[in-house]
Amino acid sequence: MKNITILGATGSIGTSTLAVIDLHPNSFKVFAISANKSWQQMLKLCIKYQPEYAVMANENAASKLQKALTNDTKILSGAKSLNYIAAHKKTDYVMAAIVGVAGIHSVLMAAESGKRIMLANKESLILAGNILLESIIKNNSQLIPVDSEHCAIMQCIQNSKSKLQKVQLTASGGPFLNTPISKLKSVSIKDACNHPNWSMGHKISIDSATMINKGLEVIEAHYLFNLKPEQIEVVIHPKSIIHSLVYYKDGSVLSQLSNPDMRCAISYSMAYPNRIKSGVKTLDLIKHSPLEFYKPDYKKFPCLELAFESLKQGVSAIGAINAANEIAVAAFMQGKIKFLDIAKVIEKTLASTKRAELNNLASVIANNETARQVASLIIKQCSYN
Repeated sequence: MKNITILGATGSIGTSTLAVIDLHPNSFKVFAISANKSWQQMLKLCIKYQPEYAVMANENAASKLQKALTNDTKILSGAKSLNYIAAHKKTDYVMAAIVGVAGIHSVLMAAESGKRIMLANKESLILAGNILLESIIKNNSQLIPVDSEHCAIMQCIQNSKSKLQKVQLTASGGPFLNTPISKLKSVSIKDACNHPNWSMGHKISIDSATMINKGLEVIEAHYLFNLKPEQIEVVIHPKSIIHSLVYYKDGSVLSQLSNPDMRCAISYSMAYPNRIKSGVKTLDLIKHSPLEFYKPDYKKFPCLELAFESLKQGVSAIGAINAANEIAVAAFMQGKIKFLDIAKVIEKTLASTKRAELNNLASVIANNETARQVASLIIKQCSYN
């Protein structure tokens, strides 16, 4: 029996993780869960799974949960409590599914405590990749990516890591793959979140629509598999059946295929190196024929090219585009800027921030805050609407 702590239990990844656990009640136990403000959802989870701990990032939400709950689950609040359950001696596996910078500290605490980290928090690698990987090695922890693309690469290289030439990350192209650039000027939040294959939260759906999400995955692949920027490519694959491809110097190409369902990657991260039932339907290739592939259009999706450029410039540049994207997406969702302005804000922020060495978490956080301030100022000073 493995005790699992789910950081971000009410989000799409957390919900899918719980669905896999439901299939294997004798193998996995929900030890601790966390959420931000959604205490009503957490109340249902506490009643169903009886975790030892439930953490609310919001103190007021924690108070409401405490009043409503009648079982023995201990209710905690705040960032330090997230670190506590991630590093707890009874925690075996940590599903790191908190979105944004808020999830970095708890991931690092899990690494320092020798846990298996099932990583869905991109920022931990994007902003602090070297720091996290050093801690993983030092503390004999495990890092297993939950992104379907990186999980696919990991599966493809298990028995053949030598003579790797390059990898290709597949991208669906999002809701605007076939939309002319001229029509993107007036798209709504609803339009941007209407992903053809995946069911995700608003932030990551918009990231997929701009393809910055795929650009950040390129950066993750660089850290996870020790690849140079020129060894990583992106190919548009609208049906999201092939999740990544690995090319070898002998001409061989390996890929991993499945229906577009995060439970496949989640179950792999939980059972590694074995495989368990995930609840995902068996793939029927005949029904999905033909499988198509296209070269990404950088003019329509400039965020993807900006991600490659930041990777070449270094860690502080990577932090700058990630921070600028968070600010720009929030501004778009608030109606302050248009969809196409997201890329403009990222590009201007990248050009307006200084490059520096980031050797510790404090410098990473400081760089993130500076870039966020720069992006906010750019939005304020420029009249996009």
